Amino acid sequence: MDLARLSLQEQAIVALAALILFTSFALLAQSRLLAIVKTFAWQGALVALTTALVGYATRSPHLYVSALITLALKALFVPWLLYRLIHRFKLLREQETLVHSGTVLLLGTALVIFSYHVALPIEQLAQSSTRPVIAVSLAQVLLGMLMLITRGKAVSQVVGFMAIENGLFFAAVAATHGMPMIVELGAAFDVLVAAVIFGVFFFHIRDSIDSLDVDQLHRLSETE
Repeated sequence: MDLARLSLQEQAIVALAALILFTSFALLAQSRLLAIVKTFAWQGALVALTTALVGYATRSPHLYVSALITLALKALFVPWLLYRLIHRFKLLREQETLVHSGTVLLLGTALVIFSYHVALPIEQLAQSSTRPVIAVSLAQVLLGMLMLITRGKAVSQVVGFMAIENGLFFAAVAATHGMPMIVELGAAFDVLVAAVIFGVFFFHIRDSIDSLDVDQLHRLSETE
């Protein structure tokens, strides 16, 4: 990819996509729950900014609305809700136990390389200005899945789930310049409902095992 041939807006989109990918690795490397939530908030803000820039570059005004919804939900509401739950459960100093963190980061790098290899034929066929970031959106989904698998705290797994949704939304923006507005509003409502449901689950998990470490769920046994 020759960056010199891209317009200024396209170069900015590629740069923001690289920052979004960097936040995915930052999420994998973070151990403190509060730092994970803050990093996710920054990722949401970057996704919203990239969506607005794609809307400007492609003259798609409906993407401005999508950017505002993403900013409100991913960068403000969901992080605020997670922060409130962390504060409620007194987890401000809680840290995730990272097992083989170096191996996880190396695996994340391998997933990025795999994403670029898989997306290369798609990018060659695509004619849109956002084709260089299709691989980044795929890598974002895979890194979110990796975080969901390798983390044991419920808060971290929720962030991993939301990071996957960020990648799927970013893929829609990169490949098709956004979904129809009614679909985007429905997806945003689903995210809002999911965030509230996750909060309810946190209370039930804490009441059941006195911890938000889901690895302890296998210790539960039925008693007569």
